[in-house]
Order: sequence, then structure tokens, then C-alpha cells
Amino acid sequence: MTELPEAFKEKMKNLLGTEYEAFLESYEKERVQGLRLNPGKTDEKEFLAKVPFHLTKIPWAREGYYYDSSDRPGKHPYHEAGLYYIQEPSAMAVVELLDPKPGDCVLDLCAAPGGKTTQIAGRLMGEGFLLSNEIHPARAKILSQNVERMGIRNAVVANETPERLAERFPEFFDGMVVDAPCSGEGMFRKDEEACRQWSPDHVVMCAARQRQILDSAARMLKAGGRMVYSTCTFSPEEDEQTIEMFLSEHPEFEIEDMGVREGLSPGKPEWGISAAETLRGTYRIWPHLSEGEGHYLAVLRKTGEDCGTWKRKAPAYLKDKAVHKEYEGFCRDLFTDPERYLDREEYILFGDQLYLLPPQMIDLAGLKIVHPGLHMGTMKKNRFEPSHALALSMKKEEAVRRFPMKAEGQEAGRYLKGETLRIDDWLRPEESENCRLNGQKGWGLMTVDGWPLGFSKLAGGILKNHYPRGLRWL
Repeated sequence: MTELPEAFKEKMKNLLGTEYEAFLESYEKERVQGLRLNPGKTDEKEFLAKVPFHLTKIPWAREGYYYDSSDRPGKHPYHEAGLYYIQEPSAMAVVELLDPKPGDCVLDLCAAPGGKTTQIAGRLMGEGFLLSNEIHPARAKILSQNVERMGIRNAVVANETPERLAERFPEFFDGMVVDAPCSGEGMFRKDEEACRQWSPDHVVMCAARQRQILDSAARMLKAGGRMVYSTCTFSPEEDEQTIEMFLSEHPEFEIEDMGVREGLSPGKPEWGISAAETLRGTYRIWPHLSEGEGHYLAVLRKTGEDCGTWKRKAPAYLKDKAVHKEYEGFCRDLFTDPERYLDREEYILFGDQLYLLPPQMIDLAGLKIVHPGLHMGTMKKNRFEPSHALALSMKKEEAVRRFPMKAEGQEAGRYLKGETLRIDDWLRPEESENCRLNGQKGWGLMTVDGWPLGFSKLAGGILKNHYPRGLRWL
């Protein structure tokens, strides 16, 4: 059992009353674990038919599943192919309530490590725009890596303060997630460090910071847009009371009651400042009532009508003719439909790194950007080398040359370890999925059971491995 701070136990006993003993007993149970399929790569039927795990549905998350403690989904080729994201089950409820649609512009304001960002991207299905922000540089880098692994094409990762973003994106977004930094009480069963750092003063400090973040977030949401505020704490100061104070200072917002949701309990009006009954339309996830860690969620809608005056136009970035020539040659050699990539204006070159920006992204000047969009690759001397992110963003049908591997076969493991492969060792010509082998050379897409896993370069029947060194299996 997790050793809980005495002051925390006393507070929860006063708050929960007769429920306290059941709440306390939940800390003696093994925490549940979950994963969420990536709808940008697969659907439920195909996913359940192929993954070798023991899965049961999470009631509040369309793409979410509990997995058994004996499973190791993080050590499977499907994980490296971005087929799913390992995520705490309660956290999946946030994007389910936001319910973004393809074509929306969405902000994930406090986004690392990327669970909610990748879930939003799955709902957008490559259409629209996702800005994913993380204020801490090291965590922003991890966020960027997860965006790439999941094959997301239409996301930008920023490393900015909420205040700075609010200056640049006034009334810009259709939807927002504010998973605010909090005292972490709901994670005590999972995170012993959060338990050790807890104090009543820390709760007060977190609540003040949450109000500042929400003030900036309010400025960036369009009229008619929806924002989901969430924490992983039980403290009323950070939950019902923060929402009530925000609404008193922002009368243009209201709580949107999304109705009864399986596994989600109603908010507690009596824990607010003035016991406003509307707080019952917010949600809590309790570890003694549901299979998940502690969470609080509130859906906030900005009233009024969107004036629709914001104009966005992406400038033409790719002007270097020499660069364009090398890149065009690469595209025509690799892609079955090269014009899809050549007939675009949203390219930007950072040093020797080429990116394809989402069309809706504003001018990057003055912003701290970690990931400007889809990383296409690197301009090297007289040649273009594609990025791993590009491979994971593709469908297998997009590649002229593709080399199929099976998850249970040894080739996938060897590829993930960075080994050089000989085609003749495992691939007969009739199995080669549109792979032109006779005297051919050039870039090819490695797939595992049909899902892209990375690039190799073919020459003389040998595949030179281009799986990134930092990701290779030991």
C-alpha cells in the first residue's frame, strides 16, 4: 500500500465521510493499465484481430482498452509502429469529452508526454490543425517524439508559456485541452514521487497557477468553442473551486453538462465556493468507484458566435531551387503519388532539416517551436535523406518499394536492433508487395504486418538499416 501523507488522509476523511474507508482500501489494489489504439493507423476490428494482448474495453474511452499485467505492449513491434499509445485509463476521458472533429483547430496547452495530444490527433484523422504545447523543454522533446511515433502529420509542438501563446493565437481554436499541472493526488497509487512532494501549501500554489493558465486559455478559444479542464487531483481548491472562480471572472463561459457517462461520477457542488449546482455537471473519477486513477474534468463552452475574421495563409517556403531539385527526385523515386508532396506551399527549411507545416499554422517567427510539422528529412550533400517520422506517417500503399515483415518473425526484431538485412534471407519475390528487386536501388519502406516501421535503403539485394540509433532495441 502507498504510504499516504497524514494531512492528506485527514483531508480526504473529512471530504468523503462514509466513503473514506472504501477510498483508502483502493490503495491496496493493483492499479489498472491501459492502451489506446491509433485510429489514424488501424480500426477496432483489425486491431483486436492482430494484437496479442489480453484486452478489455474502457467504458469512457472509445479507443481505450485495459491490458493485463502479464502483457508487455511497450516491448512489441506494433508499439514502435505507432499502432497504440500506452496511457493511464482515466486520462483518456478528457479527449472523449472534448470530442474534436476532423477539420478542427485544437490546442493541447499542457501536453507532455503526449497522451491527450495523440488522442486528439486520432480524432482529427489528419484534417485540421493541432498545436501541442509544453513549457518544459525536456518534456517538450518527449512530446515531439511521441507525435512522430504516432505518425501525426498535422501537429506543431511548441515550447511556450500560455501567456505568449495567447498573444499570438487570439480566438483561434475550436477546441482546447487544459490538463493543468496539479498536486497529483489522484496519481499517488501510481507515482510515489508525487506522494512525497505533496503538502497543503503545494495545493494552494497549484490552484493559483491553474487560474493563470485558464485566463490565457480563455483568450485563445473561439466563441462557440469547447475547452476541457482536467486535473489528476482530488483537491476542491484545484477542481470545483478553480472552475467556479474562473466562471465568475469569465462570464462568457459556461459549464456544458455532457450527461451521464459510465465510470464518471458527478462533480461536488458542496465542495465549491458557493455550492453552485452547475458544478454537478463536471466529472470526477474515483479509484474506489471506477477502474482508473483519480481525475477531475470540466467541459467549458465559450458563448457567443464566432466572427470568422481570422485570416490564415501559409507562405511559400521552399524557394531554394537546388534543394527543390534534390527533394523532387527523392519524391518521384519513393512515392507512388509524388505530386501529393510536391504540390504544396507549406515547406520550411530549418538549417538542413525540411518540414511540411500544417496549412493553418501562423508565422513561426518569435515562437519557440520544437516540432514545426511533419519532418520530411535532411538535405545532405547532393542528396535527400528521409526522416523516421515520414516513414511512420505513411500508409504502405504510398511507397514504391516496401519490404514486409511479420511481428512474430525474426526480421522485425533484427530491423529494430539496427541490423543489415538481406532480402533473399526471408523475402521471396512473390511476397514482395510491389517491391521492384531486379537491379533496383533506393529507399524502401519497412512494414510489420502491413504497418510502416521505418526506412531502409536497397542496393544489390542488401537493405541498409536506417532505423534511428536512439530508438533501437538492445
